[in-house]
Amino acid sequence: MSAPNAGDTAWVLVCAGLVLFMTPGLAAFYGGMVRTRNVLAMLQQNMIALGVVSLTWVLVGYTIAFGDDAGSGLFGNLELFGLTDLKVPPAPNLHVVDGRITIPTLAFVLFQMMFAVITPALVTGATAGRLRFGGWVLFLAVWSIVVYAPIAHWLWHPGGWLAKFGTQDWAGGLVVHASAGAAVLAVLLVVGRRRNWPHTAAPPNSIPLTIVGAGILWFGWFGFNGGDGLQANGLAAQAVLNTHLAAAAAMLVWLALERVTDGHSTVVGAVSGAVAGLATVTPTAGYVNAASAVAIGALAGLVCHFALKLKYLLRLDDALDVLAVHFVGGMLGTLLLGLFGNRGVNPLGADGLFLGGGGGLLWRQLVGVVSVVAFSFVLTWLIAAGVQALIGLRVPPADQERLDQAQQGADAYHLGGVTSLTAPGAPRRRTAGAPAGEPAVPPGQRVRVVTALLEPDPAANSADLRDALLRAGAISVIVSDAAVATTTPQASLLPRGYWQDQPLAARLRVTVLVGADGVDAVLDELDRMGARRADTFVQEAERVQS
Repeated sequence: MSAPNAGDTAWVLVCAGLVLFMTPGLAAFYGGMVRTRNVLAMLQQNMIALGVVSLTWVLVGYTIAFGDDAGSGLFGNLELFGLTDLKVPPAPNLHVVDGRITIPTLAFVLFQMMFAVITPALVTGATAGRLRFGGWVLFLAVWSIVVYAPIAHWLWHPGGWLAKFGTQDWAGGLVVHASAGAAVLAVLLVVGRRRNWPHTAAPPNSIPLTIVGAGILWFGWFGFNGGDGLQANGLAAQAVLNTHLAAAAAMLVWLALERVTDGHSTVVGAVSGAVAGLATVTPTAGYVNAASAVAIGALAGLVCHFALKLKYLLRLDDALDVLAVHFVGGMLGTLLLGLFGNRGVNPLGADGLFLGGGGGLLWRQLVGVVSVVAFSFVLTWLIAAGVQALIGLRVPPADQERLDQAQQGADAYHLGGVTSLTAPGAPRRRTAGAPAGEPAVPPGQRVRVVTALLEPDPAANSADLRDALLRAGAISVIVSDAAVATTTPQASLLPRGYWQDQPLAARLRVTVLVGADGVDAVLDELDRMGARRADTFVQEAERVQS
């Protein structure tokens, strides 16, 4: 038996690290897209998979997926329970490689562990705002063993029934994306919709966080697709190049469609298209050439963009469009391999319809899609329903918009919503001995509090707002965010081209302390800034004596 190859081993270990990095990347990608008060819960739902699934994988998941076939092609035996009695290299032809592969089995275990971790984490994007943490942890543990491990055996073990049938999946179009997408369908049936969906707006709390997460995913995907040949060679380079080209093509097509349909090409659309391209090229990355990867990416941008409407057709509250991007992308890429497969790229592959191979590979890919989706959907529904009945999977409706406080007793952001703009206190207003920085109100002077609502844009420059009110006689100024009810709901454009009517409109509340003789001047200045007299109030005020 050949000694492990140092270069191949190093490459696989690096790729394992890249795929691990994708899980916090996914957490950031999803975390930036949810409500401000649900950010920590979303991050935790993703990160906990690193703890739970890593252990289930070592104990029993790996042996079900990659232990010697039990004879049915459905799952491996339990000989490797707890990683006992491991062989040194992977078995010949294991995971779309040939007998020349010589890496330590533990390197292969680690690499595959990261796929097992991130796959169920994809579900959290669809169920945003609705998962009970304890129920989610139990679901993760059971799903990773009962659903993920058998599907991995079907396709990535030489004794798996789909592998013997001839269905191909380079890095997880079926094992990862289709299985997770089918799981989304089932879990959504159990946890239901958010309150008032689809009429309640759910704007993202931090698009920059989402973009950072998308960048991490793109970077990590080089290991996701590049390491699956388990060798540092030309095929790995081809898979990495295909990965990048498909993401780039999908991004551009998505942006073009956004421009045509919504009038804007957005940064959220750019990364959505890129992730769709990455998911779609995943089953094909080691089996097609670069030109085919560009075509696959372009088709991903087109099909996945229009698949955004799928959740409305199915009446499923898929919060962050996991169905459109991952489920549709994974199935689409799997079927496209039946068209673009090229044995000239990988002799272990097969020629697709466009390369003269006929429709045989396409048929085998279709059988794989139907089998994986049906299996994952049925078992996931049983698991989710069981968890819901046992300890609960869905959070109470009252907690849906405050998961961070309900589950962790903390908030993601501590920025404060109030900006204090205090008058500097000119000598003519400051009384002798008044502490520095304290509004100076001479004894006996009558003061008023003026409260007005402003449109955010005209008052965007806080320095101009402060200076104008101080010149008008203000003693102090406080500005805070506010929301006012509108007679006619305002249409608001959300990421990925969604329009939602919002009955509450954003405003700035300006509270001004001013001497009685300066009220008119302050009102005039507020009028100039767009305040309506009907929404402006003047009240008598008395300074509290220390």
